[in-house]
Amino acid sequence: MSSRPSNVARSRRAVELLDVQPTDRVIELGCGPGVAIAALAARAAQGFVVGVDHSAVMVEHARRRNKAAVKTHRVRLVQGPVETLSIDGGPFDAAIAINTIGMWPDPPARLRDIARLLRPGGRIALVGQPRRPGATAADSETVGRDLVGLLSEAGIEHVRTEMLDLNPPAAWVLGRTPRAALDDQRD
Repeated sequence: MSSRPSNVARSRRAVELLDVQPTDRVIELGCGPGVAIAALAARAAQGFVVGVDHSAVMVEHARRRNKAAVKTHRVRLVQGPVETLSIDGGPFDAAIAINTIGMWPDPPARLRDIARLLRPGGRIALVGQPRRPGATAADSETVGRDLVGLLSEAGIEHVRTEMLDLNPPAAWVLGRTPRAALDDQRD
């Protein structure tokens, strides 16, 4: 997984589009072997990055890949499923999930949970790439529409979509948590 060129390119491009700033606090859901975690940590050089994955094996791969950043406490890796997510270290500026949302139970509910971890106006990026033989750009567009629908159903606003130039293309969808609604919840 970590050395497949399409996975590395997808993760790096997804992080680039997320526009992580040096002091951002970012969480990745389904961090796998830590490819995107490394790219996030490089961009958030004075920030904080949390990676979550249900697989202890993947968390260990991510830990080895990001050893220096883990040692300096700029990266924290957590093993556990997204449906029982209990993370401190927020509020976060951004969250990203790359090719994992299809494995989550009740994605809109999970996205609402994740939105609560973000500051008002925080960014949520979802990436989906069809991973079956014969997948086409049309399949990728369908994935993109599905991701937009999930974000909208979860109350995420200002959604935009880009297609990453891979084979097949990957849909990258970004939304923001509502400012007013979250401000009201905190009062």
